[in-house]
Amino acid sequence: MLLIVGLGNPGPNYAGHRHNVGFMALEAIAQRHGFSAWRKRFQGQVAEGQLNGVKVVALEPLTYMNNSGQAVGEALRFFKLSPDAVLVLHDELDLAPGKIKMKRGGGHAGHNGLRSITQHIGPDFRRLRIGIGHPGDKSRVHGHVLSDLAKAEQPHFERLFKAMAEQAPLLVENSEQADNAFTSKVMQSLLSERPKKTTQPPRKSTPLQQSPSGAANHRSEEGVLARALRNVLGPLTGDRRRDE
Repeated sequence: MLLIVGLGNPGPNYAGHRHNVGFMALEAIAQRHGFSAWRKRFQGQVAEGQLNGVKVVALEPLTYMNNSGQAVGEALRFFKLSPDAVLVLHDELDLAPGKIKMKRGGGHAGHNGLRSITQHIGPDFRRLRIGIGHPGDKSRVHGHVLSDLAKAEQPHFERLFKAMAEQAPLLVENSEQADNAFTSKVMQSLLSERPKKTTQPPRKSTPLQQSPSGAANHRSEEGVLARALRNVLGPLTGDRRRDE
C-alpha cells in the first residue's frame, strides 16, 4: 500500500496558490485513475484507488500547512505503515517553475509542511518536489508561495499535472530506478507537448527590389537630384504649378 500526501492549505482562498501545487497534483492523479470521491478522514480528506494493482490512499491534510504532520501521522498509524510507504507531493522553491525531482529522506529545508511531517513520523519518507521557483529575495518568499500561479505559468503546470497523473503507476514501485523513470517520462512528455513556435513566412520582395530595369532606383536618384536642384534654384516649374 502507498499513502500519497499532497500538501497545501484548505479553502477556496488558497486554491490557486503556489503553496498548493501538492493538492493540485494529487487531485489530478486521483481523477485520472478513477479514485473514490473525497471524504473527511484523518484530519484531512482522502480518496482511495489503485495504481498498477496496488492500493493507494490519497490524503490532503486540512490542518493547514504548518500542521500537516498531524493528519499524516494519524493515517500512518491507522494503516500501520512505515515512513517509506509515504510519498509527499509539495512545492519547492529551489527548483525552476514546473520542474520536478524525487527525493528520499533528508531535511525539510525550511518548508513548514515537511517540518511538521518530520516531527510526527521522522524524515524517512519519499518526496516529490514540484518547482515553483524562488522570487530572488528571502523577504519575498512568503508572498511568493501564498500567491496564485501567474497566468502565463498555468498552462505549463496543467500539462505537468496531466503528465504526472499519466506516469503515476510508476510511483507505487517504490524504488530509485522507478522514481528516476517517473521523472524522466514526465519531463519527456512535457517536451513533446511544448507549443511549437510559429515562424514568420519570408517577406515578399517589394516592387522596388523586383524591378529588372532599375527604373525605380533611377526614379529614386532623380528625386535626390531634384531636391538638390531645388535647394539651389528654388521651386521647379512643376512645383510652382502645384503650389498655385
